Amino acid sequence: MSAPAIGQTASRRTWFGLIVLQLPVLLVSMDFSVLYLAIPTIIDSLGPSATQQLWILDIYGFMIAGLLITMGNIGDRIGRRRILLAGAAVFGVASVMAAFAPSAGFLIAARALMGIGGATLMPASLSLIANMFPQPRQRARAIGVWTAAFAGGAAIGPVIGGALLHHYWWGVVFLINVPVLAVLFLAAPYLLPEFRADHTEPFDFIGVALSLLGILPAVYAVKALAAEGVSAGAIGAGAFGVVMLVAFLWHEKRTPSPLLDLQLFTNATFSASLSIALVGMMTQGGLAYLTNLYLQSVLGFDVLDAALAGIPMAVTVAFFSIYADRLTRKIGVRLTLAASVLIAAAATLGMVALTQTSSLWVFLVLTAIAGIGFGIQFSLVTDVIVGSAPPEKSGAASGISETSFELGTALGLALLGSLATAVFLSKDDGHGFADSLGETLKEHGDVGAVADAARAAFVDGLHAAAIAGGVLLTILAVVVMAVMRGSVRPEHSAH
Repeated sequence: MSAPAIGQTASRRTWFGLIVLQLPVLLVSMDFSVLYLAIPTIIDSLGPSATQQLWILDIYGFMIAGLLITMGNIGDRIGRRRILLAGAAVFGVASVMAAFAPSAGFLIAARALMGIGGATLMPASLSLIANMFPQPRQRARAIGVWTAAFAGGAAIGPVIGGALLHHYWWGVVFLINVPVLAVLFLAAPYLLPEFRADHTEPFDFIGVALSLLGILPAVYAVKALAAEGVSAGAIGAGAFGVVMLVAFLWHEKRTPSPLLDLQLFTNATFSASLSIALVGMMTQGGLAYLTNLYLQSVLGFDVLDAALAGIPMAVTVAFFSIYADRLTRKIGVRLTLAASVLIAAAATLGMVALTQTSSLWVFLVLTAIAGIGFGIQFSLVTDVIVGSAPPEKSGAASGISETSFELGTALGLALLGSLATAVFLSKDDGHGFADSLGETLKEHGDVGAVADAARAAFVDGLHAAAIAGGVLLTILAVVVMAVMRGSVRPEHSAH
């Protein structure tokens, strides 16, 4: 199957192809969240150490974050459908390995392999959309569907995982990937086009090495600082990562065949969109982590109920990401982006209304409103970033887009999580708090003066993080209005 010609309206078959492209997106996003529910039973079965537990959870995200740009570039060269199916095969084999892992070390290796496969699936699926939908309006709608699938996967992952773990052993959370991937393998050759850019210049192996040496230590440092506080190892890894990223940018500026086209960053709309992706995911990711703790440790919901409470936000994210292009056509990219960021900012600031005794509906309303803002902005910035690149580089642009989302999530956990923890500990007043609310309740019990004080202190920390995130988003909205003044939406309609 070939891609539609420039400006051609997508056929019904192409729209069916879009449905097929959502399958790997759902799986990759689900596997970010589904494992949190399985960790207790994995601990009972495999007995991992505390360090191994962290690697089981984090190695998947590390590999995806480090390889997105590289895999997007490789897909541009060898064929986007080809690398999509190759990545799906790796992802499927690694899923089976993880399901039947005999030890914690084996599970970590399988999760790393899943991350490698996942890093091919995200940019390949997004760049294929650019080929399949050359008409800008239809492309925007298709990217909205893609964004909705990613948000939906993250939301339903814990729900599906909780239901399966209620009846089966922990390995089932990985085996559910296999039948979904089987559908992808059967349908993709008939419904998805192939696209490969005509590259004659050599592949940037030095850029790949420098990007990995920069991104992986940097992401590790951010997560280590968030989880364990300041340490020599985390600071050293972060410093090394920053040095390697500087070297990467220096190399990319001088090489004739760069892995990352730095000229894209001279486009104000492109750079503003990346900033929104970074700050938006930082706020959304950090507060998602904190509010999940709030629902369980403060309001007393179990894990599955807390997961279900995230569905209203997922619904609004999905709905408004699909229809964001309609708003853009009416008021333009600049106003739509700024307004969506302000909506998310208002809902984030509204979380200061959450208390130890708040009704669940307060949380549901605030997060649903936040989902409106995040849904619009995430869909639109993805469309803008992909649309900023010429057709032969849309895979690499997709990798840049997804990397900014990954880094934003990591920064949210580190910065907003650390802020909330600092406020929590500052409210100790001699109660003898442990390093976190969960540990404090484990040491002192769920009831009593210490438990009440700890919950109140955690809520204060949540408020501080919400204010910080809301202020950052508000500032970003103002910056977008200023930077994008007079700019137009980049339309490489050759997509």
